[in-house]
Amino acid sequence: MKYLIHHSLVLTAFFIVFGIWSCSTSTTEMSFDSSKLKKASQEDVEKIIESFILAKDGDVIHIPAGFYNLKTQLILDNINNVTIKGEGMEQTVLSFRELKAGGEGVKLVGNNIKIENISVEDAPGDGIKSQHCDGITFRKVNVTWTNGDKSKNGTYAIYPVQCKNVMIDECIASHSKDAGIYVGQSENIIVRNSLAFGNVAGIEIENSDNAEVYGNTARDNSGGILVFNLPGLPKSDGKGTKIYDNDVISNNHVNFATALSDEPNGNTVTMIPPGSGIVLLAAKEVEVYNNRIHKNKTVGIAIANYHITGFPMDAPNWSPFTSNIFLHNNDLKRTWRLPDLSKEFGQLISVYNAHGKGKTQDIIYDGFWDKSLSDNIETNPMNICIQEKEMEKLNFTLFDLWEGEENIKSSKDYSPFNCKTEIKTDVSAVTKL
Repeated sequence: MKYLIHHSLVLTAFFIVFGIWSCSTSTTEMSFDSSKLKKASQEDVEKIIESFILAKDGDVIHIPAGFYNLKTQLILDNINNVTIKGEGMEQTVLSFRELKAGGEGVKLVGNNIKIENISVEDAPGDGIKSQHCDGITFRKVNVTWTNGDKSKNGTYAIYPVQCKNVMIDECIASHSKDAGIYVGQSENIIVRNSLAFGNVAGIEIENSDNAEVYGNTARDNSGGILVFNLPGLPKSDGKGTKIYDNDVISNNHVNFATALSDEPNGNTVTMIPPGSGIVLLAAKEVEVYNNRIHKNKTVGIAIANYHITGFPMDAPNWSPFTSNIFLHNNDLKRTWRLPDLSKEFGQLISVYNAHGKGKTQDIIYDGFWDKSLSDNIETNPMNICIQEKEMEKLNFTLFDLWEGEENIKSSKDYSPFNCKTEIKTDVSAVTKL
């Protein structure tokens, strides 16, 4: 990575001596034991497959209680106004452990689709993917992987992409090697009252417009809640996200994401250091407030620009800068653990912060800004606003990384960012789903 520090003898020694203290003890667990459910007969499994193949507009696909061992994907292709319903997350389980071909376990394409009261396990790729949907509801849906080797798990658990009017409510997502709940390149989104644990990223809003994320618990992930804008995607530079009333707790899990060699930017989530509460990367118009952000060992909230990744930044209609951010009224509590040193971003935060080596940070800002707007960051050209209570008691670091890793600077001065800004969202259409 261009701007981040490389391993050195000092860092290596620091890691060897103290690293064991900072390792997280996993608190992930299965939400229930599906192996105790009655196994559905082959005839029952075939009925479910047939109901997807023959589905028509307006159908209700009812899946009775039981454990369904599926060797094929379940796909709805351009079917509208369909409801898929089980008997409950702990009663109806679709297992794709023996699926050998295809990616996602369930794929939904169409408008006004609902899936509810069901669990999906062990898909080889994504758990449930919805694409090009206008009106998609996930309600009381549990998606997980039950094997022990997390690097071989699927990428996303709940995965609406290129959708409009998305509702994710009272869901559980766990053990994905990227994001548990991921909403990408979409607009008009609610993620609420859900639990994400044991993933690399708990909840991620990426290149999306008009989202509200509230009432959720993100715990024991590598990173709790992420808002990213990445280059080179069909929809660029999403904006307008509110993150509020969430519990972002002890997201200290090892980062088990794998780099994607076939993509020019690799896999951005691989850079997230364990112990990251909320991360904003090239994000636009985001308000973060009234969250409980506790015991994340590296950083509570990170405001970062795409420069920090070291990946290429040349993309049309996209900006690498994070801008128009408002942090306020969050309950930030640090942990006694040492910050993560396994990722270069974590090394930067741990070693070069303004409060002393090994200090967990409540809020960091990597300090990149658009120099066409101003010749100094003291003018706050990106409109980064922080109004947290008792800021003087928080560990805040403003980095200066413009001169590269040989001359990294840091400051405790938050005064340029003592401001307010208004972030607007309107998800009233989604609440009707």
